[in-house]
Amino acid sequence: MGVTSAAKTIRDNEVKGAPRAMMEELFQDFYKHRNQIYVMNFVRGVFFGFGSVVGGTLVVALLLWILSMLHYVPFVDTYVDATQRALEKSQEK
Repeated sequence: MGVTSAAKTIRDNEVKGAPRAMMEELFQDFYKHRNQIYVMNFVRGVFFGFGSVVGGTLVVALLLWILSMLHYVPFVDTYVDATQRALEKSQEK
């Protein structure tokens, strides 16, 4: 490794490390205490979980609604009929 390639490697490392150092500094300035970080991450997790449940529910409901429009799908029809009969039997009890 020559002097010029070593200098180029050092310069490249400095260029790549500058944005990371800036992001770390901004992060440290934004959150003064670790407790704030924990609370913020907890709140983010709660909202992420809530959004996932609501989104999943909407996707499943939309899928079921679309499938209910199709009365005669070859393979799905037998499963829908079996499920419908099972639900009717459970409601009779």
